[in-house]
Amino acid sequence: MIRNLAPPFLASYRVPSMTDHVTVKISALASFLTQMFEHYGFPHEDAAFITETLIDSDRRGIASHGLQRVALYENKLRQHTIDPAAASVIATDVLACAVIDGHDGIGQLISRNAMDLAIHKANEYGIGMVAVRGSNHFGAAGIYARMAADQGLVGIVATNSFALVVPTHANVPALGSNPLAFAVGSGDNQFVFDAATCTVSLGKIEILAKINQPIPGAWAVNEQGDLEHNAGAALATILRAEQGGLTPLGGIGEIESGHKGYGLGLMVEILTSVLSGGISSLDLKGQGVCHWFTAVKLDAFGGADAVAERLAELFNRLRSLPSSDGQPVIIPGDKERTHEALHTDTLSVDRATYKELQSIAQRLGLRAPGRDPEADTSEDREAHMGQSEENPT
Repeated sequence: MIRNLAPPFLASYRVPSMTDHVTVKISALASFLTQMFEHYGFPHEDAAFITETLIDSDRRGIASHGLQRVALYENKLRQHTIDPAAASVIATDVLACAVIDGHDGIGQLISRNAMDLAIHKANEYGIGMVAVRGSNHFGAAGIYARMAADQGLVGIVATNSFALVVPTHANVPALGSNPLAFAVGSGDNQFVFDAATCTVSLGKIEILAKINQPIPGAWAVNEQGDLEHNAGAALATILRAEQGGLTPLGGIGEIESGHKGYGLGLMVEILTSVLSGGISSLDLKGQGVCHWFTAVKLDAFGGADAVAERLAELFNRLRSLPSSDGQPVIIPGDKERTHEALHTDTLSVDRATYKELQSIAQRLGLRAPGRDPEADTSEDREAHMGQSEENPT
């Protein structure tokens, strides 16, 4: 006889219904967000780029880094912890490597410039590495890795964040979610892996708290070091930043290899804050986020076309493997491309986030993005939980 071994809290879990979400036209969201960023002083082109990164995340099913981050950015702009007029500068520049100081600008614009510089250096030297200090939250790391991949290079991106992850054998938050992204290839065979080095990103906890759902796994520990399944309580613990927090990738302790996630998170910390001479996760208080960008030219490895052929062969062999559980074997990036193809006109936004957008519009005197009354309510229900190989920060 097979017993049900699911923990008791899962009995209260439900798949969010469409009544938990509002369907909004992408064009209306883009118009509103661009106007919001312009209101705070960003030139139209820059405002449109920031907007594009947020909508891109939701279109690809990475809701943790999409529209639900708008309230964070708007609050930082209102509190002047993001400077719309900041100009990032190259602090050091030595051959294939450089350090950029973002001077507290918004992460998306600093990161676009940093990856552009890494790509330029890669085209000149074969590889380009750029560390960044003095930045802010930059959205999903995979966006910038894809910038390099789209130009026929390898893109690697990392960032730190404020401390919210407890190291192995500790219960004090000391590392950020510290995601690492890697992208190579193009089209249907573009590999895009973007993942936090903790079990999940903070954004996934925030979404569960917004829709009043429990945490379904060993994602967070409370102030006593015990697993926490109440998303609201976990979020409060993380924001207090005293005891408890998110678990490293692999979970608590070493039995499930949590020490490996801790090591990966620390590696990201070194690449970002240590190499840039910036602020570590331990000392971050909202400003001064550090990033790392690398672009690699593929000429020495046969060229982009030859690498693309090898990727296609490898990925097709993997995708053709027999399934062990009824689910197909996929490549990181497959699920996101499918989700993006299904969301060319509208997005499903959780009601709490939609209300945040409405509140911002009212405060700034802007027209809020209206709901789409003609939307098909049967439209894709899955990905606003951020179920994706791509991050997620």
